[in-house]
Amino acid sequence: MSAVFKPVEAQFEPLTQARVDAVVTVEEMAYTHPWTRGNFMDSVRAGYQAQLLIAGTSLLGYFVAMKGVDEVHLLNLTVTPEHQGQGWGRVMLDALAIWSRSQGAQWLWLEVRASNERAQQIYTRHGYRRVGERKAYYPDAAGKREDAVVMSLKL
Repeated sequence: MSAVFKPVEAQFEPLTQARVDAVVTVEEMAYTHPWTRGNFMDSVRAGYQAQLLIAGTSLLGYFVAMKGVDEVHLLNLTVTPEHQGQGWGRVMLDALAIWSRSQGAQWLWLEVRASNERAQQIYTRHGYRRVGERKAYYPDAAGKREDAVVMSLKL
């Protein structure tokens, strides 16, 4: 007998101060150098585009982006570890691109750790191109700094 595939219905909801603790919990599971509660609270207060991807009561992931003049800068995109590899990152990247176009943006920009090859592959498959590097941009586990790869997508 074969397994029956049941589609998951997901929706986006704005990140609110009441949901920040849940996001921080995921952030701490996903990264060695997670964003802090203060980083998320500042993003909400600043009015950044901060969206949660929810299925029922499950948090699948989230992203935070900052609008600039003719561009949007992706600051954080995270898929909850137990939901990674299921395509939710692509769903969030699509939603971000749609929102960015609606804001009149012509470019999307992001930085990603040089060591995070999996994320770089996802971004590349989504049409982002490597355009540069930021030396010693991220802290690393050894107390040193790690380079960032700068990527952009023409909308």
